[in-house]
Amino acid sequence: MSVAPSFPHGVREIEHTWIPLRDGTRLAARLWLPESAAQSPAPAVIEYIPYGKRIGTRERDEAMHAWFAGHGLAALRVDLRGSGESDGVLLDEYLPQEQEDGAEVIAWASAQPWCSGAVGLLGKSWGGFNALQIAARRPPALRG
Repeated sequence: MSVAPSFPHGVREIEHTWIPLRDGTRLAARLWLPESAAQSPAPAVIEYIPYGKRIGTRERDEAMHAWFAGHGLAALRVDLRGSGESDGVLLDEYLPQEQEDGAEVIAWASAQPWCSGAVGLLGKSWGGFNALQIAARRPPALRG
C-alpha cells in the first residue's frame, strides 16, 4: 500500500491507548494526531469496528488514519467491546450496548486535550451502520 510521503501536518502515532467506559470496560484504540494537536487541539474522527486494530485492517488503517492526521484531524481506530484487544464480550452486531459504548467513546475523545471538542464518525459496512446508529442517539460532541 502506498502512503503519501508528506502531509501538511506532521503525524504522531500512538500505537495503543485505553478508553475507559463507565462500567469499567476498556476499549483498545490506536490514535494518530497532527503534531500540532498539543498546542492547537484538532477535531477528531473515529472509526469504531470489530476487526482488530493490530491485525485485520492494520495496513489500511496506517494509510487512512495517517492521512487524516496529516491533514489536521485527530484519528482514532477503536476496537468494539469484545473484539481485538478490547475488554468484554461481543455478542452480536449492532446491539444497544455497542451504540452506548460508541457514544462514550465520542464523549471521551471530545474531552481529551488534543481534541477541539468536535468529533465525527466514519465507516463502511459494520462501521458505517454503527456510525449511523450512534449518530441517531445525538451525542453532544458529534458533528455532522
